[in-house]
Amino acid sequence: MKNIRQYENLHIILWLLKDACWLMKFKEGAVLMVLPTILVALYLAWKTRNNKKHFLPNIAVCLWICANATWMLGEFFLFRFETPALLFFTAGVLVIISFFFYRLYRKAKHQINHNYKRL
Repeated sequence: MKNIRQYENLHIILWLLKDACWLMKFKEGAVLMVLPTILVALYLAWKTRNNKKHFLPNIAVCLWICANATWMLGEFFLFRFETPALLFFTAGVLVIISFFFYRLYRKAKHQINHNYKRL
């Protein structure tokens, strides 16, 4: 694939297919879609590792997919999934919150520098 946008679109398709199979109780299809969905998400995170604007949200997505897959597999194979899924979801939320605080910090720092230069 030529650019990151194509991988992002592929990732969305894979995630939707996985969730559609889950919804329709098609275990084999849903389980089969877990690995490619996670691998493409990890690839996107890796490709954006030098850009915090994209990297942190991509890491959060990886964690949410892991939570989603854990929940799905727990339902399909009747194991206790609540705690591991909650840990993945919580980690994803913490990553995205840290991303927003980072962005606010950068914006405030830029504003302070801009105001200081005007003096």
